[in-house]
Amino acid sequence: KIIVLKLRSYSLSQIEVQSTRMDCKVASHFVHTVMTTKALNTANASQEVFFEVDLPKTAFITSFSIEIEGRIYVSEVKEKEQARQQYESAVSSGQTAELFLLFGASGRKMETFSVSVNIAPQSSVTFTLTYEELLQRRLGSYEIMLGVRPKQLVQNFEIVVDIYEPKGIAFVDVNGTFITNELLPLVKKTVTDKKAYVYFSPTLEQQKTCSDCEDTLIDGDLFIRYDVNHPQDIGEIQIINGYFVHFFAPDDLPQMPKNVAFVIDRSGSMEGEKMKQTREALMTILSELHEDDYFGLVTFDDTIESWRPFLSKATPENVTEAKEFVRTIKGLLYAVDMLTSEKSDYFPDMSMIILLTDGRPNSDLSKIQENVRNAINGSMSLFCLGFGYDVDYSLLDRLAKQNDGLARRVYEASDAALQLQGFYDEVATPLLLEVNLNYPGNAVTDLTLSHFRQFFKGSEIVVAGRLQELETNTFQTEVSAHRLEDQFVVEGLAIAEEWDSVFPDQEYIFGDFTERLWAYLTIQQLLDKREKCSPEDEENITAEALDLSLRYNFVTPLTSMVVTKPETEDEPLIADKLTEGTCSFFEISILKINLHVLSLAVDGDPHFIIELPDQNDALCFNIDDKPGTIFNLVRDPLTGIVVNGQIIGDKKVIPGNKIHTYFGRFGIVHEKFGVRLMVSTKEISVSENEKQAKFSWINNKTLEGLNMDLQVIKDLSLTVTLRNSVKFLIILHKIWQKHPYHQDYLGFYTLDSYLIITGSVLEQGQFYHGVNFEVSDLFPGKDPDKQDANMFVKGNKLTVTRGWKRDFRQDVKNGENVPCWFIHNNGTGLLDGVHTDYIISGLFKTI
Repeated sequence: KIIVLKLRSYSLSQIEVQSTRMDCKVASHFVHTVMTTKALNTANASQEVFFEVDLPKTAFITSFSIEIEGRIYVSEVKEKEQARQQYESAVSSGQTAELFLLFGASGRKMETFSVSVNIAPQSSVTFTLTYEELLQRRLGSYEIMLGVRPKQLVQNFEIVVDIYEPKGIAFVDVNGTFITNELLPLVKKTVTDKKAYVYFSPTLEQQKTCSDCEDTLIDGDLFIRYDVNHPQDIGEIQIINGYFVHFFAPDDLPQMPKNVAFVIDRSGSMEGEKMKQTREALMTILSELHEDDYFGLVTFDDTIESWRPFLSKATPENVTEAKEFVRTIKGLLYAVDMLTSEKSDYFPDMSMIILLTDGRPNSDLSKIQENVRNAINGSMSLFCLGFGYDVDYSLLDRLAKQNDGLARRVYEASDAALQLQGFYDEVATPLLLEVNLNYPGNAVTDLTLSHFRQFFKGSEIVVAGRLQELETNTFQTEVSAHRLEDQFVVEGLAIAEEWDSVFPDQEYIFGDFTERLWAYLTIQQLLDKREKCSPEDEENITAEALDLSLRYNFVTPLTSMVVTKPETEDEPLIADKLTEGTCSFFEISILKINLHVLSLAVDGDPHFIIELPDQNDALCFNIDDKPGTIFNLVRDPLTGIVVNGQIIGDKKVIPGNKIHTYFGRFGIVHEKFGVRLMVSTKEISVSENEKQAKFSWINNKTLEGLNMDLQVIKDLSLTVTLRNSVKFLIILHKIWQKHPYHQDYLGFYTLDSYLIITGSVLEQGQFYHGVNFEVSDLFPGKDPDKQDANMFVKGNKLTVTRGWKRDFRQDVKNGENVPCWFIHNNGTGLLDGVHTDYIISGLFKTI
């Protein structure tokens, strides 16, 4: 029974990391990265060793291995269902896994791959992980991002980056979140015409936070930004071993005017800091509009308001007036009408909608997609910005892809305004419309996407394909597009150069990279295409993407990486690829397919809500017991986090009526941090490393500790943030003081949770492995307003009721209804065991 935290906290004193090497090779923007770590167990007993790697979300893992005393654990990529069946077959035959694999979200651009393994005394282990990605050009540069978090001093630490760009390197910048003034001279950078070399290898002493300290300075991200010399005609075309890749990125073209409508969510959840940051970003964006641009502003909640019902030219006067509208802040379709009504008046037709929302739709998702797609009808691009973790990002992503745009998540942080402005900067300067890259059909085949609705300054178009004949070494190429006042047409001849002349130094080559680049790009585009196609075509597209994933050994959303012990094939260990759409729930896989870090809600009578994003549904149940009973909600022996809750009852119980119970007190313990927190409806008390504090709910208060931060919103909520770990929200539900029966009570929620809770109490750890259930045979229930159904779950047939529970995370005052299937009888049939198995004797009981 374990909880795995995003950043594990465990004793490192007897695990010695002997070496860590990050070897990154780049050829024509395609990156091949190998991370290798060797660790020694110096103890006289077996120890668990963790290996964690932060890798870009756009990367595909290609291989992983573990070497322990000459024995090698190797990985292979399999179709997800096949991997799941292999795992379940092993489990059913009594096999137990000795490794723990984890794939989870890690910040904005990264995801974490983790593995833990038990190592014998005085034994060593070597982990090797390889991944590949194609760098995307944004705002005039490519960015290599390396997560560097060894969590302890390392005897031999190296980062080696080799870059080779045949057309020449324009510039290289290196910086890092952990690079101090003392570490800066250790970053070695060498740049020649076509090569760049970055090397960073601090000694053990140089890694220390101080001369007598054992903590490391190396904890953050290393960024390498660079650009290449871009030909201003046909672009750069490389032909190698039967495959070609075409890079097109002209930056010296005149800017095109654009029509843009900003659609801003002004609902209650956007109030406060979110709207302040949105206003701040819009003020800057409006100031940067080109005077030839036309723009509109639309805000919406349950009503729609526009600054003007038509597009306005970006004159200084109009911009100033629009800023006044921004200061006072079904809008999407309204924006479409605004752009459509006037688009014929302006040439060329570069129209876009930028939608910003933090919410989830309250109507049928398929109908929303259909309405938007029909309204836009290919005449403009839709860019969607999802604010926060609870936004329905999957819907925004589908809407954007179906309408020639893209979606981005805006993270709730102090730099949210800069995130918004940064995204706008990427699409602020259109240079070309309806770009077509044309190749002779008798020379090339299996092309990736070769038509693009728009091309923006600072970006890049990449097309790859396969040659009809391996011997083909030349073919004609044409690029055509619309621009401001005429057609843009360039032609050129693609010529295969000799391998040795293109890549004279073999250390930059990692196999047939052009072919792997083609496969990478094809898979990415096929996965995107599934969002746009009909159900009939989706099956064929999925099959094609799966075939390529397996052929090139890529861990994609369609495949799983399976690690087996060398002496048997019966103990598979599985890791899956994250998708950004599930980021709000941090989709994670540990030993098994499709595990989700679910959202935990404990509130009310007391009821439990289990959100299942994979099924777009939720399960809920109540727990009835006598007042004073204490339940263990979270327990993690590895890190020492424990959360317990005590239930209270009504002030007065009418004889013969049901006893209503609620949570009245919570106890939160983090043994390793020395933290103990008690929260009741009357007061909050906290002790951290023998320092104690006590305060009430009657004032706003912020308390920042070494390992825990508390923020109290007067008579409303308490946010608890444990360092490098998890965030909890406790809500105080105030009841009229003179109410004859009811009294104040508490609700408990997880926010931005990085943890997986497996096999402990009502915290739903048992549900983090995915709950497979089927619902059928709807029939009228006892309540005429609700339907009952038969549910098949965990081998049980249950009668369940379709109902609603209140979730107060987004609206702490009023809450929102969450539809769910209600399991009766204290969750019997859904819970492992019975609810009384989770009763404990004390509020701070840790065992």
